[in-house]
Amino acid sequence: MIELFLNQPNKMEIRVSESISIHDPNEVKIKLLYGGICGSDLLVYQGKLGHAAYPLRPGHELLGHVIEAGEQSPYRVGTRVVVQPNTYCGECRLCLSGKTNICKEKKSLGVNMNGGFSEEFVISSKYVLPVPDDLSDRRAVLIEPFAVIVHAFKKVHIGKDTKVAIIGCGNEGMLAAALANHLDANVTAMDINMEKFDLIRSLGSFRVIHPDEVGDEKYEVVVEAAGSRKAIELAAQITAPGGDLVMIGMIPEATLPITHLVRSEITLHGSIIYNVPEDFEKAMEYLRRSDFHIDPVVSTIIPFWEFNQAYELALSRNVGKVVMSFGGRNNEASV
Repeated sequence: MIELFLNQPNKMEIRVSESISIHDPNEVKIKLLYGGICGSDLLVYQGKLGHAAYPLRPGHELLGHVIEAGEQSPYRVGTRVVVQPNTYCGECRLCLSGKTNICKEKKSLGVNMNGGFSEEFVISSKYVLPVPDDLSDRRAVLIEPFAVIVHAFKKVHIGKDTKVAIIGCGNEGMLAAALANHLDANVTAMDINMEKFDLIRSLGSFRVIHPDEVGDEKYEVVVEAAGSRKAIELAAQITAPGGDLVMIGMIPEATLPITHLVRSEITLHGSIIYNVPEDFEKAMEYLRRSDFHIDPVVSTIIPFWEFNQAYELALSRNVGKVVMSFGGRNNEASV
């Protein structure tokens, strides 16, 4: 089989490796259709993610169909599935309380174990979920990254006219803006890259500004998705009294106005990935809705053998989601 392989930071290649068969009765072998490039994939590629392990096969946003199934797997050959790429022990206090996303034994595909950017790969059926037939491949590849936003939004109330600010409009920020807009919130999206403003606006009729334009405005819910010190410090400043600050982006440290946060009774929420299966199922529920305007998030679909072009485009930060095709069955065209 053919796979992408990252020997060390900034050194990726296509290589041929032996095809692997399933060995465990709970495993499935998946033929990959689409693989999305995530911000964490770019950090691993650049050597900027401290817990990444090299060499490894990258990739964790994975959509495919089952081509071989163990006798104890609940999935039949031909089932289209999405991958949940983070392992969990299922036995610790956190797992038993439903918080598999923060299991201390967690490992992540494409970060500290081999990922799925290959024609075929084998994984435990514990980590895959079936995709509804009425959900296109192009939308289905968004299930995993969108589940991150679904999980984060569960921590706060966002409804009609809720004043929401999204800081940082990378892939996750765009997904957050699209969902808040779908929920009829009063959305302001902020990004320092003004070249992306038209793309961001294409997700809905909401305001898009540079962070320097925010002035003295306050917001009931602020979602920090930029992962920068300036962004989280701004987020703390613009959260309204009694409001909620949801932190999705990750930065080692920042200076926060503690007196302001305490006196204003602002609630800080850390949010990491998702819980399964509920956040994946809710993500699919939204993505199946014809009135959920999400399609502009996927900017282009590129054949995987042109991976250099795909990664360069994603690294430019001027586009939405870049997806690589590994032989999509629906022949959905690039845009």
